[in-house]
Parts: sequence; structure tokens; C-alpha cells
Amino acid sequence: MLKNDMVYFLGIGGIGMSALARYFLKKGYRVAGYDRTSSNITCNLEKEGAMIHYHEDINVIPDEIAFVVMTAAIPADSIELLALKQRGVKIYKRAEILGMLSRKCNAICVSGTHGKTTTTSLITHILHCDKMKISAFIGGIANNFNSNVVIGDADDKVMVVEADEYDHSFLQLSPYISIVTSIDADHLDIYYDNQNLIDSFNEFVNKTAVDGVVICRTNLPVVTERKMIVYGFENADIKADSIRIVDGMTEFHVTRCGLDLGVFRMPLFGEHNILNALASMTAAMEMGVGADVIREALSSFKGVWRRFDIRVNNDDTVYIDDYAHHPEEIKATLKTVRTVFPDRMMTVVFQPHLFSRTRDFLDGFAESLSIADRVILLDIYPAREKPIQGITSSVLLDRICCAEKMLCHKSELLNVLKKIHPELIVTMGAGDIDRLVPEIEEMLK
Repeated sequence: MLKNDMVYFLGIGGIGMSALARYFLKKGYRVAGYDRTSSNITCNLEKEGAMIHYHEDINVIPDEIAFVVMTAAIPADSIELLALKQRGVKIYKRAEILGMLSRKCNAICVSGTHGKTTTTSLITHILHCDKMKISAFIGGIANNFNSNVVIGDADDKVMVVEADEYDHSFLQLSPYISIVTSIDADHLDIYYDNQNLIDSFNEFVNKTAVDGVVICRTNLPVVTERKMIVYGFENADIKADSIRIVDGMTEFHVTRCGLDLGVFRMPLFGEHNILNALASMTAAMEMGVGADVIREALSSFKGVWRRFDIRVNNDDTVYIDDYAHHPEEIKATLKTVRTVFPDRMMTVVFQPHLFSRTRDFLDGFAESLSIADRVILLDIYPAREKPIQGITSSVLLDRICCAEKMLCHKSELLNVLKKIHPELIVTMGAGDIDRLVPEIEEMLK
């Protein structure tokens, strides 16, 4: 493949797909693609040189294409996909391209049903602070880079990549360091049961290079013959204690195998983020980064867009936006909100993501959302799915136990919020609720 060749993307607007599109643009290739809807991501890609259209049309597909990259969410009956297959063009899933890139360098691959985006971003930031030449592919917008991709020089020897378990994508990767942040039941439309999910994670870690290392949170069912480092709060090789919030920062003390590494501070909250920090520190130390560099990097980390993203914080209102879309993520986020803002009445606006996930975790969602004082449920965001009979937001609402709860159509949300004047509001979900965030922020300000 030569520079100036055309790479065509089916589903270019996804967070992972857009990172690859940016990578090829910055490496000197031409990029074009299709996505179902326009977004900030696609608009920025167009400004960077990508040619994008938003209605399937085989007539606008470029004539000369080196290869196609497709997201796993593209349906098999997509007219563009069928036309490209008929042409005989090489078609790769996004994970296959990441796999090819991971085999060219020492890849730090971050997996987990929760925590992988923050951990990937934090590792990237630490290595960048250490002046290490790296490339990175992140499943969110890392605020320190204002991007979901970091592209280094042609001779980069290190790549940091978010390893997605959906559709078994992470099995395409070849890790030098593999990280497992969590293994909670999810994507049961793909895995069918939790044991299959666990087996897939074990297959992933055992793809780690023989001279590499597996970094794993405590109490996870990970089995490997590779060198393994366990992190956590107890019974771990690297662990944190003496946790407190000081001047708007989380402060904690770290030891590794009995060695005192000192106190670290970061502008992230919650035990789950301390665990993410421990995983990131461990990976960085395995790459030769010193504790002082890590300490400085943690304190200057700006977080990830839509991960406990505080949009408004004044005497009248606190507004937090978060990507949480699984019961365990919701629970971790809302418990952290309670810790940081204990005296405010919490209103949560949640958009369930996928009919199958709502069905599989109906009781888990109800339990997690019941942490709030008031819950506003939007309609289920279908993404790639068709409706499932009997699975609605109304069914979920009936199971939630909190002081106030209601259903709301997305188009009416701003009017509802104006009427109730929430003093603490959290918007959550992985669908298109993010489109409302700027309007909510403006209204509350």
C-alpha cells in the first residue's frame, strides 16, 4: 500500500473507527467513508480531509480503493458492503487493522468490561509525559490530547490500544503487555453466558508475548502462564491505601511488593479510578517509567470526555455527564457522585442502550439507578438492534425504587429539567444522549 491510496470506512463515525481514520489521514492516505448520522466526530473528520456521506449510496463510493475498514456494527445486508464485496475489494474489520498494527511494535492492550478507556488514556498520558514515542488508539476523547488517537513517528516501538471485547475483537491483537480491568457479564448477545466471556478474556491474555506481562485486577478469573502482576487494595502486588479527597483531588498511597512508592494525587474520583490508576502505573513501570514521572502525570491528567465529566459546578447546580451503560458502571459512578457531593439531591437522566442489554440486566439497572433520588428514563437506544417484545423503559422504571421517577421523551427533556431545577444532575448512557449535553450545560449555566 502506498501513501495517497484510498482507505474506505463503513461506519466511520464510531469512536474506534474514527481513530483509525485519523491515523490513516495523518499517515498521508486519502480517507472516505459512510456513516448513518452526522456528528461532531464526523464533522471534525471532514475538516481534517475525510470525504463522508450519510446515506448508503453505491454511486458515491470511490472507484479506486486500497481496502475497506468496517465496524462490527455494519449489518450483513448493507448495500454498500454488498457492493464492495462484489467488487472484490479487500475488507477488514477494524479489529483486524489494529491487530496488524499491534504486531509491528510492543503493544500495551487494555481490556475490561469497564475502565478500559480511562486506563488507556492514562497510560498514553504517562508515556507521553515520559517523552516516549508512541501511538495510541483510545475508545474516547482523551482531554489531554483532545483526540481519540495519538500518532507518533513511523519508527514508534510502542502502541497503546483499547482492547474491545465486543465481537471478540480483542482476540485480533498481539499484546506485549495485556491489562484486564474487569470481567463483568456483558455483550451476552455475543457470548450467551458469562463463562464464554471469561474464556474469551483468558484467550486474550494468553496471546501476550512470552516475554511480556499480564496486569490484572484482584479477584478476576484470569489464568495464564505468563508473568502476571495483580493490582488492587488488598492481596495485590501493587496496592493503594490511605485514600482521601484533598483540595478537589484524590490522594492515595501506593506500595509495590512492599516497596513504598509514596503518595499520588489525581483529579479523578472513585475507587474504580484508583484501580484504573494502579493498572496504568504498573504498565508504565513495566515500560521503564519512574515513579516521579508517573506522579506528575497523574496530577496533570484531565480525564476523558463523558467519563465523570463535570460540565457545570457552581453554587446552584452541579452537572455531570457519564458514558455508563452497564449496571456496574452506573453503580460505581453514582456512588462516587454521592461521595463527592453528599448533600445534594441527585437527579439521574438515563438512556438505556440496547434492548438485549436492558433485558439481560433489568434488575441490575433497577438496583443501580435506585441510588439516585430522582430518575428520568429516556427511551431505549436501539443502536444495531430491533425491539424485543416486553422490553421497554417503562418496564425498567417499574422496578426502580427511589423517591421520584418518570419517563421522558428525549425531545421533552430540556423542558422537564427547566421545571424541576435540579441541584445535582447526572446524564448517563452510550446512545445519542450526548447530543443533548451542550444544551443542558448551556441551560444550567
